[in-house]
Parts: sequence; structure tokens; C-alpha cells
Amino acid sequence: MLSVLLLLTFISGLIYVIASQIAELLKDWPEFQAQITHSLWEFRGWVQEHLHISRGKQLQVVNTATNKVLSPDTAAVGATVLSLSAILLFLVFTFIYSFFFLLYRRLIMSFLESVFLEENKATVHEIIDQVQYIIRKYIIGLLIEMAIVATVVSGAFSVLGLRYAILLGLITGLFNIIPYIGILTALAISAVVTLGSSPDSTKVIWVIGIMAVTHLVDSNVLLPLVVGSKVRINALITVLGVVIGEMIWGIPGMFLSIPVTAVLKIIFDRVESLKPWGIIMGDEEKKQNKLATRLMIKKKKIIIKAG
Repeated sequence: MLSVLLLLTFISGLIYVIASQIAELLKDWPEFQAQITHSLWEFRGWVQEHLHISRGKQLQVVNTATNKVLSPDTAAVGATVLSLSAILLFLVFTFIYSFFFLLYRRLIMSFLESVFLEENKATVHEIIDQVQYIIRKYIIGLLIEMAIVATVVSGAFSVLGLRYAILLGLITGLFNIIPYIGILTALAISAVVTLGSSPDSTKVIWVIGIMAVTHLVDSNVLLPLVVGSKVRINALITVLGVVIGEMIWGIPGMFLSIPVTAVLKIIFDRVESLKPWGIIMGDEEKKQNKLATRLMIKKKKIIIKAG
């Protein structure tokens, strides 16, 4: 119960901060809308001047694309937009599931032991211990990474003079949990908000640069250092996991895709008949480097013995 209450307190605090920032944005909505319209008008003028496409032609193209996206025959919007009621329902069931999983953890452990043969109990215990370690390290590391990314982006945007720096930083930290797709979504939201809240359109370029640098540092330094685990999943499987997770569970599935994939790889690596699936999910380059290093060591030993 204490674990669930701590999780609930953390999420409630996060929702309160984001909601207060959004309320401030809504107060300035008329000004925001007018600034967006002005920026788009200037952009259409730039396109007409440099690319020789008239404003009327640009408007026609935008209207055609908008009609296709919002057409009743198109299910893209309905499939990607998650309603508020669905999010609340997901959170409620998450708390319920978490509580009962923690309450009946010993019963679940006994069930897993009894399902498999006596000779496989050692393997089952090893897999369960490894899964617990990976999930614990992943969740804690993910929260630390989210806090660092949100703080850095909020600070950089504040130095840049953006009006909604804290909101954009929190959105970036939250969306960064979703591999690849999340940072692009946060970038699009930040660019639009910057364009609508600042008369200086050059700040959008700075926003794109800050987000790009943050993503590079996060992917190559922060993620391996803070969230890094013994299970390495290649980029192809990561993207496929995010897509499949979205198809099955929507947005929550995108958040849960990485730990679920990591758990599957742990199981595949330790079950003889499933090892090929563990190989296809792993990082080939690192395995090749390890194999090459072992071969070099063996060759040096042979040469030394021969000498």
C-alpha cells in the first residue's frame, strides 16, 4: 500500500504542475493563436518569395491535407488520440494491479515454481531474480533520467527566455520515456508553443538545437549511464516493440514496451529452445566485438605458448 501511495503522490504532483502550466497557457490562448497566425503568414510569405508558390496554392494544399486527415474514412486521428477517460481508467487499473501484484507476490512465486519441472527450478529462480533486478533498475533509472532531462530542458528554455519553459521541460522529460518517437513529439510541441508565444521566430531554431543536443547526450551518455542494464536491445527491436505496444495498449503500451521487451530477452537468453530469439533481439555489434576480443586473447596465448 505504501508503494502504491508513493506512486500516486508522485503522479498527482506531476499532474498538478503540468495542469497549472496548461492553465496559464489557456489564459493567453487568444494571444497565442494570434501569434501563430502571424508566424504562419510570415512563413507563407517566405515560401512565396523564395520558392515561388503563391499563398493561395499553399492554402489549397493545406486544406486538402487537412480534409484527408479529418475525413470520416480516416481512422488515424481516432487511433492515435487517447481520451481523458481512457487515461484515468488506465491509471486506476495500474494502481489496482500494482497493489495486488505486491500483495500476492509470494503466491505468484509459488505458482511459477510449481508450473515448471523440479529440474528447471534453478533456471526459474535465476530468471525471476534477473527480471526483478532489471525492472527495478529500469524504473529507478528512468525516473532519474526523466528528472535530469526535464531540468536541463527547462533551464535551457528559461535562459532562452521562453514563457512556458517549465511546461515544455516536463513534457520533454515525460515524452522522452518513449524511445525515438517521444523526443520528436516533444520537439514538435515545443516548436509550436515557442512559435505561438514568442514574436522572435529565430527562437524556434534554438529550441530545435537544444532538443537535438539533449537527445544526443541522453542517448549516448545519460541513458547507458543511468538506465543502462545488462540486457542490450537493438534499435530495430526497440522500434518494433514501441509500435506493437501502441497497437495493443495504445500510449501506455508505448511506455511499457521497453521493460516488457527486456523481460522477454532475459527469458529467451536462458531457455535453450528460445535462444535464437534472444540473439535477434540483442546488439550484434557488441557481441562481435566481444567475440573478436576473445579470439585475439586466444591467439596471443597460442603465440606465447608457441614462443
